[in-house]
Amino acid sequence: MSLIYNDFFLSIKEKIDTILATNSLTDRELLNCIEDLVQKESEVASSYLSINERINIANRTFNSIRGFGILDSIMSDENVTEVMINGYNNIFIEKNGKLLKLDEKFDSEEKLNDIIQRIVGKAGREVNQANPIVDTRLPDGSRVNVVLPPISLDGPTVTIRKFSKTPMTIERLIEYNSITKEIADVLKYLVEAKYNIFISGGTGSGKTTFLNALSNFIPKDERVITIEDSAELQIVGVENLVRLETRNSNTTGVGELTIRDLIKSALRMRPERIVVGEVRGKEALDMLQAMNTGHDGSLSTGHANSTIDMLSRLETMVLTGSEGLPLIAVRQQIASAIDIIIHLSRMRDKTRRTVEISEVCSVENGEIKLNTLYEFVENEDSTLDNVKGELKRTDNAFRNYSKLMAAGFNIKI
Repeated sequence: MSLIYNDFFLSIKEKIDTILATNSLTDRELLNCIEDLVQKESEVASSYLSINERINIANRTFNSIRGFGILDSIMSDENVTEVMINGYNNIFIEKNGKLLKLDEKFDSEEKLNDIIQRIVGKAGREVNQANPIVDTRLPDGSRVNVVLPPISLDGPTVTIRKFSKTPMTIERLIEYNSITKEIADVLKYLVEAKYNIFISGGTGSGKTTFLNALSNFIPKDERVITIEDSAELQIVGVENLVRLETRNSNTTGVGELTIRDLIKSALRMRPERIVVGEVRGKEALDMLQAMNTGHDGSLSTGHANSTIDMLSRLETMVLTGSEGLPLIAVRQQIASAIDIIIHLSRMRDKTRRTVEISEVCSVENGEIKLNTLYEFVENEDSTLDNVKGELKRTDNAFRNYSKLMAAGFNIKI
């Protein structure tokens, strides 16, 4: 970006702030005024600016007033998947699987704070010194986490997980070699037959993406209720869809609605499916109880490093919600509620793969027994920098055919 361009932008920004009462204008009126000013100033400027540069300056000026400043240009890059702002002058992005530091920065910490308030305000949330941590979303659905000082020591911290404009489908997962066509067909039958399916994986492994794809196997005539911290699921084709989102408490400490509250409310809304975006705490008990009381076909995700680790984390989460419950009772709840666990992983070459699909069986000798159906196996072409392999069927026989038979599916897994 040329010095002439930057100087001209700063000049336009200063003049528009001085001559316009921007708060009284609509977005269209403000943009028209900026475009007119850019045109007039460029005609008298001694330095040449191209038409594209004038358009960019007008849009950049508008975004600095009504948009999200330099965030708008960063977010417009389709190859950027994550944005990490560590203070106003320290911005990182994940692009094509690699972390990069940007040269751009916000004008000041105050300007970054203004943009943060604009982001959370559009989603009906609040963030301030009394409530310095908030999860919210951008208008396009991108997931946003904000942490303010004094919790964040080096200035406001913003982390944005970009929202894909194209809903994820099973076909695209097959293209990305996350699963095969044969496994996709099996998952389709399991979803339609209302098996309770839990998707586990580490940060950035693609859990929500996979859940999006899997949810599109839900029959279109069912009543589906989704429950999320920040709404990002893209279930298409289901008309009888209710989307619920949590709410933080206000400045007086009241009004909070948690995932646990929403699960309890959803049970009174005659759901045929409950889809919980992510289970992280006490709400695990309510979700398992819902699965165990006739709400089959539920889908959810959780953070874990392996399928066994996911079971341990679920145990811990349930116990935080009901400390007096014996561990054996918790394990029986989990084993009877969850039918299938799909584990995802971000591999060493930054690709996201489905690495295990397991059947959750009964409790034996006090332990939950897993029956691994598919597992990822690397082949001879795999290297340190490029993981090659596929999800292969194990020799273990599938045990729980009851829901498939009840749904009228005569297939062998």
